[in-house]
Amino acid sequence: MKILHISSSDYQGGAARAAYRIHRALVEYGIDSRMRVLYSGTDDDRVTAGAKSRSMIDRLALKLYDRWLNYTHRGWYTENPILHTFGQISAGLADEINASDADVVNLHWISKMMSVKDIGRLKKPIVWRLADMWAFCGGEHYAPVDPESRFIKGYLSSNRPLGERGPDLNRQTWLAKRRAWGRQHFTIICTTRWLADCARQSVLFANSPIHVIPNTLDVHETWRPINKQVARIALNLPLDKKLILMGADWGLSNPYKGADLLIEAIERIASRNVDGFELVVFGQVKPTEQAQYPCPVHWLGKVTDDRILTLAYSAADVMVVPSRQEAFGQTASEAQACGTPVVAFGIGGLPDIVIHKETGWLAKAFDTEDLAEGILWILADAQRHASLSAASRQEAIERFAGPVVAAKYASIYRDVLQHP
Repeated sequence: MKILHISSSDYQGGAARAAYRIHRALVEYGIDSRMRVLYSGTDDDRVTAGAKSRSMIDRLALKLYDRWLNYTHRGWYTENPILHTFGQISAGLADEINASDADVVNLHWISKMMSVKDIGRLKKPIVWRLADMWAFCGGEHYAPVDPESRFIKGYLSSNRPLGERGPDLNRQTWLAKRRAWGRQHFTIICTTRWLADCARQSVLFANSPIHVIPNTLDVHETWRPINKQVARIALNLPLDKKLILMGADWGLSNPYKGADLLIEAIERIASRNVDGFELVVFGQVKPTEQAQYPCPVHWLGKVTDDRILTLAYSAADVMVVPSRQEAFGQTASEAQACGTPVVAFGIGGLPDIVIHKETGWLAKAFDTEDLAEGILWILADAQRHASLSAASRQEAIERFAGPVVAAKYASIYRDVLQHP
């Protein structure tokens, strides 16, 4: 059984790293797994990188096409700050994928790698692991979830959000998906029950088989606890403080990551005259115009090395994931694998990772008082913290270990090949 994973990268961003970890877990499991990416940051000889080689005429046509896209997108505006991609950019790889000897094509994050039309042209059995909501939405990678959501009702001219104007690019993208994918058969893998429920309610995937499999971690060699004092010395962090950790791949400016909610929670903690705690942030360098934090902040910058992230998780006393919307919560699973309890809002996919008062604390949605309460509850009692840490580690081993996840993927691949 030969599996070809399609991902924009094997290292840039959480979705790309998750795809690569699944690929490696399958290799270790004994499956012939390979990756096709645009950008590679690994030395894995099973990963092929780069776009299709283009002639001068192709490059000129692409430049003209880019200008045409910019022209057609003029005047479009949305108040939704989340990433939008409209599925029109192609790296020209559909024919290569169809000509490969792969038995199954496993799509991952494919933004600006495969267009909507490319996906419709694929002739291999397709398994698609969703990293967010883009596949069943318009151009949005995340969208509000309620009974009237456009991905549930359909992208109609009558239900466009009030905060949008100009050409309805989300509706155009969704209609393009319906046309291009009308005869495709997708087997969908979601990382959490929340994302699976969204996909099942969607117009585009209502008739697709949908499975829930969490992302995998190498919980024995990479994602494991390191002595806290050793980790702090390695990162030049204080040895005698309670350290609260937060991080995001693309920094904290994305409102969906909830940095403002964490600041508010820390202000609430400080208002109780609690001292001796400091904040550690990864994902960006210290901003030029830094928000006012009521405690010292240590900025680790953008971290792409898993070994450094393991040190950061191990150095912390608690990991906080204050996201407003989260399909999975990769940082939460990584922290737990390193034995660090997690505090998060009980939204999206996070309840699939954090068990309230067993491996961490699930606060009421966007209630910063409850978020602060969870942080203090974890930090207040050393014996309780040790119990939470041990439970977090055990949960990660049982749910996220490579052989556990690889076996579930292998079962789905076999089923897809037996029932095309």
